[in-house]
Amino acid sequence: MKYRNLPNTDLKLSAVGFGVWTVSTTWWGIDDDAYAADLLRKAYDLGVTFYDTADTYGNGKGETLLADALGGVRDKIVIATKFGYDIYNNPERHEGQRELPQDFSPRHVRFALEQSLKRLGTDYIDIYLLHNPRLWAIESDELFDLLDSFKREGKVRHYGIALGPAIGWKVEGTAALRERHIDVLHHIYNLLEQDPGRGFMQTAEQKGVGCLVRVPHSSGMLEGKYTADTTFDKNDHRSHRPKEWLENGLKKIEQLRFLHEGAGRTIGQAAIQYILDSWPCVTSVLPNIYDAEQLKEFAEAPDTPSLTDGEIARVNALYESNFGLPRAQ
Repeated sequence: MKYRNLPNTDLKLSAVGFGVWTVSTTWWGIDDDAYAADLLRKAYDLGVTFYDTADTYGNGKGETLLADALGGVRDKIVIATKFGYDIYNNPERHEGQRELPQDFSPRHVRFALEQSLKRLGTDYIDIYLLHNPRLWAIESDELFDLLDSFKREGKVRHYGIALGPAIGWKVEGTAALRERHIDVLHHIYNLLEQDPGRGFMQTAEQKGVGCLVRVPHSSGMLEGKYTADTTFDKNDHRSHRPKEWLENGLKKIEQLRFLHEGAGRTIGQAAIQYILDSWPCVTSVLPNIYDAEQLKEFAEAPDTPSLTDGEIARVNALYESNFGLPRAQ
């Protein structure tokens, strides 16, 4: 494992982090808490020190799981959690892409922070993130004054924005980087889905903002295990995607063999290295992790051969041409 400093802070994160959503929601087919906790401990043993969760993951389960699994090493790990969805007045378990009501009022945010601290079994949160905020939340001076007060109280070390994609995305990310002194931007980016992420990162590098990149494997496409016959369980969020997503994705990754065949890395590792090698502002990459074999593969990614400038240029040229495929209308 390699480690990177969050710009302009004293935080050091593992270059590969663990997004707790895969083990605390049903979206990836995992509903065994003991299995989830074991996977989190295995990650720590492999050098993963950054864990990303949210109060809305399993209505608090993402935080309690993390405390149960790694509470004994709290001082050795970095925790990010998110806020903004009202899970307290809407306790029903939401499924698929259905969104809960949001509440960024100071009263709710203060309450949400205290509940997250309690569930995490800690008295401070390293990175506190607005979860898919709309523009009105980013424009709220009252909200950001409150976040600054959390820092003065020592309950939050740094704060930032976690973006959509479909919910609170391009306009919100641009506004947050332009108008707010955030330390962190958390967003989607991978070699198949580069926009608007690369625009965010260009600005982040100019402003000294650290980026946390999730979905580096394009919802599993870049793990190299899908075939034309791949199907997903009805509870798996990928089952909601159109068939064209799978078909076109397979055509694209067929053109990326040069990244892994004879290169000393798997396609899944190459996808992570591409992000780390291309963008200095990226502090940690958050692959979707749901089994021990895959965890080991991804945790070892930073120690595989870095991509050459030629390989990066070749990937970028393929992206610009949409891999030679017709563009969606």
